[in-house]
Amino acid sequence: MPELLLELFSEEIPARMQARAAEDLARLLGEALKGAGLPAEGLRTLYGPRRLALVAELPAGTKAVEEERRGPRADATGPALEGFLRSTGLTREQLEAREGKGGTYLYAVIRRPGRPTPEVLAEIIPGLLRRFPWPKSMRWGGTSTFVWVRPLKRILCLFDGAVVPFTLIQGEDDGHGLASADRTEGHRILSPGDFSVRNFSDYATQLAARHVVIDPVERARLVRDGIAALAAREGVEVVPDEGLVAEVAGLVEWPVPLLGRIDDAFMDLPPELMRTTMRVNQRYFALRKPDGGAAPCFAVVSNIAAHDGGAAVVGGNERVLRARLSDARFFWDLDRRQALEAFLPKLESVVFHAKLGTQGQRVARLARLAEWLAPRVGAEPALAARAAKLAKADLATGLVGEFPELQGIIGRYYALKDGEDARVAEAIAAHYRPMGPGDSVPDEPVAIAVALADKLDQLAGFFAADERPTGSGDPYALRRAALGVIRILRENGLRLDLSDALAEAFFGYPQAVGATAEPEFGMVVAQEAMKAGFQPGPKSAHPPMVAAFAAGLLDFLADRLRVQLRAEGERHDVLAATLGAGGGADLVRVLARAAALRAFLEGEDGANLLAAYRRAANILRIEDKKDGPHRPETDLARFTAAEEAALSAALDGALPEAQAALAAENDMAAMEALARLRAPVDAFFEKVVVNDADAQLRRNRLGLLARLRAAIDQVADFSKIEG
Repeated sequence: MPELLLELFSEEIPARMQARAAEDLARLLGEALKGAGLPAEGLRTLYGPRRLALVAELPAGTKAVEEERRGPRADATGPALEGFLRSTGLTREQLEAREGKGGTYLYAVIRRPGRPTPEVLAEIIPGLLRRFPWPKSMRWGGTSTFVWVRPLKRILCLFDGAVVPFTLIQGEDDGHGLASADRTEGHRILSPGDFSVRNFSDYATQLAARHVVIDPVERARLVRDGIAALAAREGVEVVPDEGLVAEVAGLVEWPVPLLGRIDDAFMDLPPELMRTTMRVNQRYFALRKPDGGAAPCFAVVSNIAAHDGGAAVVGGNERVLRARLSDARFFWDLDRRQALEAFLPKLESVVFHAKLGTQGQRVARLARLAEWLAPRVGAEPALAARAAKLAKADLATGLVGEFPELQGIIGRYYALKDGEDARVAEAIAAHYRPMGPGDSVPDEPVAIAVALADKLDQLAGFFAADERPTGSGDPYALRRAALGVIRILRENGLRLDLSDALAEAFFGYPQAVGATAEPEFGMVVAQEAMKAGFQPGPKSAHPPMVAAFAAGLLDFLADRLRVQLRAEGERHDVLAATLGAGGGADLVRVLARAAALRAFLEGEDGANLLAAYRRAANILRIEDKKDGPHRPETDLARFTAAEEAALSAALDGALPEAQAALAAENDMAAMEALARLRAPVDAFFEKVVVNDADAQLRRNRLGLLARLRAAIDQVADFSKIEG
């Protein structure tokens, strides 16, 4: 099939927007072509600092189409007829009246002749470019309303080797005079000037000859392999950073990796500090020695192949880095003149959130909560409280003010300088983790206590203030905090009652204990939980509204756990069934029960018991609407069939055994006890008519099915099992 080549050539596109723009271009044009009857094959996008390109194969033209539509009755007038005429583009005289079932109706026969592809493209592309969804766009020069991420300079559009003619002129809007052509440009410095192309092969060949690597994957490979080769020659290695590789590949058209030197005067700075200033400020790659220590050199990727081998480029970048590291040195030395704890008073004037007080107040809450959590996660309470007290102190330092990415990390260095316990220092650095799906979780008890305190306080506070995530946003990263709690507990195998922990976090706020005049604080979540049916247990250590608040927030954590399991390919319905049986405050315990339930359901006994449960539940659902609810109670004297008595006896034996096994956390034994119900259940449904004509027999048998359902529900809510 003929080939379409489209290139949009502009001033430099921000690297972070290039890949998404290419995806949007492919999606929008693909949808428009499909709607016009031109399905694209082999559609491929390429992008770089100054261009978005798309290549695809399309039919030479659209097929002729004949469509028939039935309209209103033949005698219709007014809006019904006018609307039908507008939708078809025909006149009343062009419609046909046909006899049909129920009367005479108007029919429209719409015939669309085939159109050449260039004509369709010239019609589609200008409108697509005018509505292109850049995250940010700009206007430039003149009065045109056309916007682009940066000034658009050229539009190259070829189909089957010929220019597809169109312009961006729209009425009185001159569209910056932009019109399609067969010309593009090479590298701005190494190969200036424009040139014409015939097709994609010619386009790619000529760009390569003019110092442009059009494929982003190839540019990233050249960056990655080039700096790795330079590092290997020096006996060092590159600190892995695929995000920086992708960003740099979006900044250069002709990658030329170079190696520079770091002055020895800066080599005593923390390696994280040097890496951050190199990455954030200059897009340099950090290098390290085989033993993991910082190497006295860095890699930079130039966009030109200089005649001097890059000596001037390297020299200039070394001078810039020297200035950056001098700034870092200034803050490093200034901060270290006082102890980390001395920065705490500054947090009293820093607002954490308008409804939740200052950072200083938050520090007090974290110390209290970490101390409470410590014995429950195997940490020393005094160390956990100390670490929590100092965890946010570095936010007031000059260095973290300059490099926010180093929060926690710098606090660790300052704590060690002050002679704090190593576990306290490590907890300060680790308490923000995990920062994302690829980040590790804290595994030292003191760090675990502080990390959990940080996230639980965040969740409790923002939910209590009714600042919860919505479908369109999560400004306070509460979903990430919830997943962090889940991962810390799961990956460390920690048995923690989250209901108690969330209630304790809630009590840390003065609003929660009546110390401020905000009686509505936390009540929205609590009231929602109580409306959903929450009832505090008889042994609840918390007031009903506090317990309800914790239950509502626990539901949010359970939803996040389901999302995580779905992402891992696990059965989230099994988790929902396990949570439906109660006891969801201990996530590790819930997951163990879910694993046992999943294994049970994959066996024959589990599948058959699930089928029996569904049959019993369906019967009860129907009969409950008539004269229910039917309680799980039976009268032994009213059993008339042996199968009734056998099922009742089996329930009498299986239920206590399953309950005892669950109490001993022997989940498989509980499942096996229920599995013994299979034979009596099968016999019951085979021999016994539940809806007997005798009303007392019917109610007694429905009570027996309710006992069966209640027994199984104590292990898992089988109604939530899918499939």
